[in-house]
Amino acid sequence: MTTITSIDPSLYLSNQSTQRAPSSELGKDEFLKLLVAQMQNQNPMNTMDEGEFIAQMATFSSLEQMMNMSKSMELLVNNQLVSPAIQYSHMIGETVNYRTFDEETGREKGIESSKVVSVSQQDGWAVFHLENGEKIYADTVIEVGTSGQEKDDESENNVTDPSDNEEGEE
Repeated sequence: MTTITSIDPSLYLSNQSTQRAPSSELGKDEFLKLLVAQMQNQNPMNTMDEGEFIAQMATFSSLEQMMNMSKSMELLVNNQLVSPAIQYSHMIGETVNYRTFDEETGREKGIESSKVVSVSQQDGWAVFHLENGEKIYADTVIEVGTSGQEKDDESENNVTDPSDNEEGEE
């Protein structure tokens, strides 16, 4: 003879939750299961209207396309969050102008120019390694494409003659 010692009270039907927690999302798999269940349980004497069936299939197709578009958008956003070193790699070989500062006083010394030879990443920021041996953060660049020497040459060529001055002042 077997003896039952005890029954777990959590298994009583009265202790089971009568409310179910609904899912906040209805995916394409759930939609397809509902559609198949509807077709299996339809009244054989009064089958589903073809128009209604086509409308449900169109809804299913739209849902699938939206989910694919959502995945594509997520992929696009993730690609935009690429490493700063890769983001600024197009700067290699470009001449950049940047401000230099005195390390002791913090005062601006002037503008220097150099070519970018490589790009690295430090603390989430892009760092340009320059031909002159310096390393600068990408956000300190004030101009791309012209060297400081070329700017000086241009300003020398644009010196105005005091006689050209309308008021005749020197």
